[in-house]
Amino acid sequence: MNLRDLIADTFRTLWAHKVRTFLTMFGIGWGVVSITLMVAAGEGLRVGQKIQSDNLGKDIMIVFAGRTSLQAGGTRAGRRVWWRTGDPEAIKREATACETVMPELGQGGVSIRSQYNSASLQLTGSYPEFADVRSITIGEGRFYSWEDQNQARRVAVIGSDAAKQLFAGNNAVGETIQVGQFPYKVIGVMAFKEQDSSYDGRDVNKVFAPFSAVQRDFPNKPPQPPNSVDQLLATPKSSDQHLECRDQIRRALARIYNFDPTDKEAVPVWDTIENIKRFEALTDSMKYFLGAVGIVTLFLGGIGVMNVMLVAVRERTREIGVRKAVGATRGSILAQFFVETVLIVVVSGGSGMAFAFGLCALVNKVKMPPFFAGLLPAPESTLLSIGLLGIVAIGAAMYPASKAAAVDPIEALRWEAGG
Repeated sequence: MNLRDLIADTFRTLWAHKVRTFLTMFGIGWGVVSITLMVAAGEGLRVGQKIQSDNLGKDIMIVFAGRTSLQAGGTRAGRRVWWRTGDPEAIKREATACETVMPELGQGGVSIRSQYNSASLQLTGSYPEFADVRSITIGEGRFYSWEDQNQARRVAVIGSDAAKQLFAGNNAVGETIQVGQFPYKVIGVMAFKEQDSSYDGRDVNKVFAPFSAVQRDFPNKPPQPPNSVDQLLATPKSSDQHLECRDQIRRALARIYNFDPTDKEAVPVWDTIENIKRFEALTDSMKYFLGAVGIVTLFLGGIGVMNVMLVAVRERTREIGVRKAVGATRGSILAQFFVETVLIVVVSGGSGMAFAFGLCALVNKVKMPPFFAGLLPAPESTLLSIGLLGIVAIGAAMYPASKAAAVDPIEALRWEAGG
């Protein structure tokens, strides 16, 4: 029997046993769909949370000023500390594991007016690297530069929502806004970004200006020193160095302000890298859980496929005897069962994969919550599930077929007739 005849005979056999074929294909297809959707949901959650974390800042650490909880150098515990303008440069000389250290000064509830409208918004001042560190993308115009910072220019970049509130859909770039008592020229408008975490409000509702201009025009009020800053922002040279960078910052500040370098209450740090690592550990646990559920699903699907295939081959013992009686070899009989099983696996697995990927694409057209990136299927896990179910199906078909093909034709006919 040539390959064409073998394939044609295979299709005739499968069509003659439509219900049995459908049950086998359904078992394989359902297993593929289940594992694909579970993996896609887990990956969508992981990616969504990563995007939200990156929207706050890229590998960022926010260094707050606190109160000392330990006595050091003859000073009492409970002393309030404030960070000052010169601290970033002093820290960078000692913190070799840190890529960036910059000050941030913010004033909430600042009255801001344009020719169209007015609002009470958050004013934030920092260095030009602030845009990259805090994942601020410019939609129109530009972010302020080091030249703006060095000359303390009154220029401003406004958040997307703040621009809508102040300019009511009109062009903002090039216009002048009144920030408190001072005129600032709008040089850029921030592009909208999703943000579900912050330490001082959503960026889309803020006005950003050079640190030097904000410190001159809107310094902190007593009891804070006039040259104080609200917090420091730092990034490590690599994510693997974040702990070293954090410890170096604490040691440098402890030296400057004379407190114990192990006093974490004096230097509270929001380490987003550590948060990401914790979430990755959580998603890894979820991945293992979904993997376990997927294995159980594949196992149950494999049992169903195995039972159907075993019954199918058992019912065809007489057919095998007839074929051997008319001259079919053991190899040709096994080849037919092999081709039948492979065809079932390929068609059902491919159909299950197409259905699962299509369903994911359809679901992803719906607006998702900010923390969920949608159903993101992984082709490798789908192909692996097809392969595992295929191995089960082929094994369940070839083992009894091999035993039946080894039986004497007369015995096979007599057994089937008696059965």
